[in-house]
Amino acid sequence: MTRPKTVIIRYTAVNRINHWITAICFVLLVLSGLSMFHPMLFFLSGLFGGGQRTRAVHPWIGVLLLISYLGLIIQFWRENLVHKDDIAWMKSIKYVAINDEEHVPPVGRNNAGQKMVFWSMTLLIPVLFFSGLVIWEVYFGAATSIPVQRVAVLIHSLAAIAAIIIWVIHVYAAIWIRDSVRGMTQGYVTPGWAWRHHRKWLKELAAGEHGKPTIRNRP
Repeated sequence: MTRPKTVIIRYTAVNRINHWITAICFVLLVLSGLSMFHPMLFFLSGLFGGGQRTRAVHPWIGVLLLISYLGLIIQFWRENLVHKDDIAWMKSIKYVAINDEEHVPPVGRNNAGQKMVFWSMTLLIPVLFFSGLVIWEVYFGAATSIPVQRVAVLIHSLAAIAAIIIWVIHVYAAIWIRDSVRGMTQGYVTPGWAWRHHRKWLKELAAGEHGKPTIRNRP
């Protein structure tokens, strides 16, 4: 498909690389974690070289996920602060569900749903990390009792289930909103896309409220 002449840079190369490192780590953690969660899913450990290697590599991927997500927090926390516009957007969620954007209040760079995903993961990833440390037997097994480890396993499992549900919603929404994925793969969106889904953000860009221009014309 030919790239449009006029595009809006939505995500920089650094934004996109950081996002995809986080996404890959999360998928690997889900697959390796599920292989240890139930015997019926143990076959997934074959992707990592067997049960022992899966158990060894899983926590290290978790460390990388935490570091990578911290990068996303540093880059995007300001854009995900909750405002009164988000309340109006949530009240119009029935129109969002049927893709009737004309009845949805204009939103900035991120809508309330995107912000909920961001802050939910901001809470859940540290919970997963610290509960995971408690049950990381190689390094911390001797520092905690069996009852404490059992509680940590329960917390870790519940947090993982919640994170997986949120991730599924995030992926579904990205695919459902046409051309959203392109913003995170190629970095740009069209003015038409921005006008339909993030009208307030487009107006802010046009007014120069975000510093250097992000609207580019191709020769």
